[in-house]
Amino acid sequence: MKQEKLHRTAVAVLIAGIVLAALPALYACLPTGGNEQPESQLPMVTASPDVPAYTVFAGDTVRFDRADLRERMDREQCAFTYMHSSTLLMLKRANRYFPVVEPILKEEGVPDDFKYLMAIESSLDVLARSPAKACGLWQFMEGTARDYGLEVNAYIDERYHTEKATRAACRYLKDAYAKYGDWLTVAASYNAGQGRISRELNRQGVDTAVDLWLNPETSRYMFRLLALKEVFTQPKRFGFCLRRSQLYPPMHYRLVDVDSTITSLTDFARSQGVLVRQLKEANPWIQGYTLHNRTRRHYVVAIPDSASLHYRPEDTRAHDPAWAID
Repeated sequence: MKQEKLHRTAVAVLIAGIVLAALPALYACLPTGGNEQPESQLPMVTASPDVPAYTVFAGDTVRFDRADLRERMDREQCAFTYMHSSTLLMLKRANRYFPVVEPILKEEGVPDDFKYLMAIESSLDVLARSPAKACGLWQFMEGTARDYGLEVNAYIDERYHTEKATRAACRYLKDAYAKYGDWLTVAASYNAGQGRISRELNRQGVDTAVDLWLNPETSRYMFRLLALKEVFTQPKRFGFCLRRSQLYPPMHYRLVDVDSTITSLTDFARSQGVLVRQLKEANPWIQGYTLHNRTRRHYVVAIPDSASLHYRPEDTRAHDPAWAID
């Protein structure tokens, strides 16, 4: 009986903790001008967000009137809706990284929707590293990174360089599109590899990856991409209500050209008026505390400006107005 009582107490404490954790998000969704707003107009989160009749990804329409497609989409919408901390952090980080990535995708001729692929790859954590040792926002494996022009060695790892890794990802995506002619199949190949996707397309006699019987990870991958676009396009419909001040503002830098070895990042950071931590956060592609450069190659080191180093929530702007309630 005593153990049963302790168990009930533990469950009650757990439930109370979940409710308390949800209160800030609920409060953010509520009107601030008193109780005059009709209850019917208050934002609500249903037990399961409705699956849309269709969605558009990279210019192609995906309809959900087929049972398997609808249920796969439903699963991923539910997952993003109730993984509160992960989805909230992605929305906050997107305000910093989407303004950097979107112009590169446009310049490289890759559909803008592939920024959501970057998001599901890394949760928009620039330092993300998978158990398989894929790294950075685009989660490149070491060999693939080198194949697409990124420098990876003991001193430099450009998988962590946002702009360079984005351009490398664009090259991969365009190569895959030249092979498949279908952007969702391209996305599947980003997860599973082109060799596996090509083999399964031939074996199963279909033209697109959404029709393939694949391992669960890759099968879900395409619909995670579609579902995340829905969440980012209409976050309030999924119960995510943020204020502008809660989004992460873009960082601004001055750029320093370096064509020689930096023997001490500590001394270099001090000479630029920043902490080593701040220098490393701005340049995570520099490994360790030196920048070896025997070949006199030119590297561009980003130095965060003073405004970026001091947080002013009142000055933060939403990159997408749908992401903020004020």
